[in-house]
Amino acid sequence: MAITISVLDQSPIYPGETSAQALAHTVQLAQKAEELGFRRFWVSEHHDSEHVAGSSPEVLISYLLARTHTIRIGSGGVMLQHYSPYKVAENFNVLSSLAPGRVDLGIGRAPGGLPRSTQALQRGVTEPTTLTEKIIELEKYVHNRLEKDHPLIGLKAGPIPQAPPELYVLGASVGSAEIAAELGLPYVFSLFINGDEEVALEAIRVYRSGFNSSHGTYPQAILGLAVIVAETEEEAVELVGPQRLVKVHLGGGKTLTLGTLEQAEEFAKQTNESYTIEEKELEITKGTKETVRRKLIALQEASGVDEFIVTSNIQSFNKRIRSFELLSEALAEVTA
Repeated sequence: MAITISVLDQSPIYPGETSAQALAHTVQLAQKAEELGFRRFWVSEHHDSEHVAGSSPEVLISYLLARTHTIRIGSGGVMLQHYSPYKVAENFNVLSSLAPGRVDLGIGRAPGGLPRSTQALQRGVTEPTTLTEKIIELEKYVHNRLEKDHPLIGLKAGPIPQAPPELYVLGASVGSAEIAAELGLPYVFSLFINGDEEVALEAIRVYRSGFNSSHGTYPQAILGLAVIVAETEEEAVELVGPQRLVKVHLGGGKTLTLGTLEQAEEFAKQTNESYTIEEKELEITKGTKETVRRKLIALQEASGVDEFIVTSNIQSFNKRIRSFELLSEALAEVTA
């Protein structure tokens, strides 16, 4: 079975770079992903961060659509807890009208920033609803399917595109898999966030076994990976650098994954809750073309997925580009 590759880019700002340079690299990477024949290119949403420039995926997506021609462009993801589903539907219907058949709408569960940015984004929100309820509402607006007894019946999220954006539920837990299955939507498990391959495999199994096909849809699972490919094993290890998986466990029961120890400590302080911080080695598929190809084939056989969405946190932009070129070459040999 062939392996399909897509790309997630978080517009990282590395030491000595500006946010403008980070976004320019995202544009170049999208164009390279299209040149290499990858299926889709997604951008992330992070707030109040000195390390990531992508705070507004819908704005960045519009620019990327204009600078590419065929590759699907989407969000990985929009943090729907902060926004009106109606407005998100409008934004992505505009994008889908501008580039029919090329727009993905991935929905994330994480806050995408520290507590103070969440407070800023949610100022004035008076009707708290669950993420599941928001996704249901969003899907109704995207497809203009408000039920007859809906209090806003007749309302449409214009413009009405020829091909609506494709919705995806993003997550890193069995709970998120259950939400995607219940709603009958495609699901993306972020192994590079969770870091536990066994949890990833269980989440995909739960997603498939519990999938609600009453809407005529079928299970579509994608696995999100951190991948670094280099000419030698030694170079791949060197390119990983000091990356670590940092989780903050709050006294109230929540666990969140942050990019750095400093961010985890700041997040916990802003919540005013007791907390513990856990650091462990980041789950990265790394090595030469041969090593990475073997690992992806093994993951495909274990999970049954045929698509991986890949992020590559390499500080040197030229080496990041080269990593994706080597990945493309490695997988071309799978189907040759």
